[in-house]
Amino acid sequence: MLEKMIQSQGNILGYKAIGKITREDYSTLTADVEALLQQEESICMLLDLEEFEGEKIKAWGADLKFGREYRKKIAKMAIVGDKKWQEWMTALVDPFFALEAEFFPTEEREAAWEWLHK
Repeated sequence: MLEKMIQSQGNILGYKAIGKITREDYSTLTADVEALLQQEESICMLLDLEEFEGEKIKAWGADLKFGREYRKKIAKMAIVGDKKWQEWMTALVDPFFALEAEFFPTEEREAAWEWLHK
């Protein structure tokens, strides 16, 4: 499940990934991003992966489609987590998606929000 975080404001959207992400989660995410892009030229995102357990197979296509459609409209992405693979994944975001991305350990979640506001 993707849960929209209450700290989302202005051109910044934050989501907490809980358990396994589904295709339906991407539908909700896409609707939120589209609505914000009606008001903003580009957006910033925070993804909190502390409770993330992966994606259901049927979500993979939606994940790829989301990345392809919105990679040029997301200016910055903060990824919050506590696993080494999440940090490595963040390093791949920049060259493949042409956006600025930073990894923050879970105890630095507030610093991630602050970074997005700069």
